[in-house]
Amino acid sequence: MGFGELLEEVGGFGRYQWIHVTLISLPGLMMASQNLMNNFVSGIPAHHCSLPINYSLHNLSHYQVDEKQLLKAFIPPDSSGNRLDRCRRYVEPQWQLLAANSSANISQLQTEGCLDGWTFDRSEFLATTVSEWELVCSLRPLKQMIQTIYMGGVLTGAIIFGGLSDRFGRRSVLIWSYLQLSVLGCSSALSPSYSAYCIFRFLSGMAVSGIILNGVSLKVEWIPTKERTLVGTLTSFFFTFGQMILAGLAYWLRDWRKLQLVACAPLFLFFTYCWWFSESARWLVLNRRSEEALKCLHRVARINRKSEIIDKLTLEVLNSHMNKEIESSRSTFTAYDLLRTRVMRRISICLMAVWFSTSFAYYGLAMDLQKFGVSIYLMQIIFGAVDFPAKLLAVGMLSYLGRRVSQATCLFLSAIIIFANIFVPTDMQTLRTTLACLGKGFTSASFTTVYLYTGELYPTVIR
Repeated sequence: MGFGELLEEVGGFGRYQWIHVTLISLPGLMMASQNLMNNFVSGIPAHHCSLPINYSLHNLSHYQVDEKQLLKAFIPPDSSGNRLDRCRRYVEPQWQLLAANSSANISQLQTEGCLDGWTFDRSEFLATTVSEWELVCSLRPLKQMIQTIYMGGVLTGAIIFGGLSDRFGRRSVLIWSYLQLSVLGCSSALSPSYSAYCIFRFLSGMAVSGIILNGVSLKVEWIPTKERTLVGTLTSFFFTFGQMILAGLAYWLRDWRKLQLVACAPLFLFFTYCWWFSESARWLVLNRRSEEALKCLHRVARINRKSEIIDKLTLEVLNSHMNKEIESSRSTFTAYDLLRTRVMRRISICLMAVWFSTSFAYYGLAMDLQKFGVSIYLMQIIFGAVDFPAKLLAVGMLSYLGRRVSQATCLFLSAIIIFANIFVPTDMQTLRTTLACLGKGFTSASFTTVYLYTGELYPTVIR
């Protein structure tokens, strides 16, 4: 006898579980925005050196030169010769280049850096962190640093909030994470400087980990085992929808501060209703709080219209069902236990390799959409839409092929497709984009599989 039997007695996957799973999954619509927002918030607009103030188009209007001619006289072409150099300008205006039969050797003309700043094109983005703080040319690494700092926050949050949830409960840490992300996420939109924005994004990343980890734990621990695979896969579609919502919001707003605010404001709503959740009864029992666990189980039975179970389900019955798990919980476990025995060591090392390769490929494709040379908004929608068939494929493979074969197949196919894309010429943009979408799809299927595989390979007491 165990906690699974208790869940079946209070209604199995009943009305409470439907409401519970839906409400916990809804924030997934916004979690996609948090993870992939940097594509739009820190998008790199087309740009070139600003012209010296004495040579603005307004001051030279009597020379009858248009903007294109003026830029040709001041800005050299880049190495490809197809567009203007983004980081250099001529020291002196080269008016001779405007002549139709000009044969000047531009490689010998003296150039300098962008001493007067940059001029940014606003057709794709009205404002981004890159255009506001001029994170281009020598400062371009600072643009990538924003995402690195955010992911550092995600890692830190996984360590801190994961430990806190074992001590204070899933529900309490989840409520705090919602509040932290809503407040600090909205505060990011008001950042007065690059440093302040990075700090806010780091703390937001911590909260995202708290929401994802404790949301999944609280959701899974109220669902009977046989429904977990299907429910876990279907609720992941909230993240998929979130990717498409992000594309729509970014296209509509075009301003990084507005996008940051709109993507984080709904979290106040999630914070408001998450107080309705019941704490994990299993966690309460294992932490010697059986009376509270009993109240939670009675509440769930009442919502599931199993009122007749309430009188039968007493403290003695609860403890008898959980006796084996209570005994095992008296042993303490650390990260060392993941590597202590030969079997656990093999499982842990293999899963680390799978998680690393899956995450590296997924975020490598999804976090730099501008490199595809297609509208970034269109690419975001396509990358979101491709997850639908990918996750349905994962469900079918998991059901008929098992976990190990499904995991290996998804990793192998995504690796082959992504590797093949390296050898596709850059002018074959349609083929490159198609292969990238296929690679992203199989990587998403790998994510779905490894989430389930990880939960099932580890014993419950150290999961």
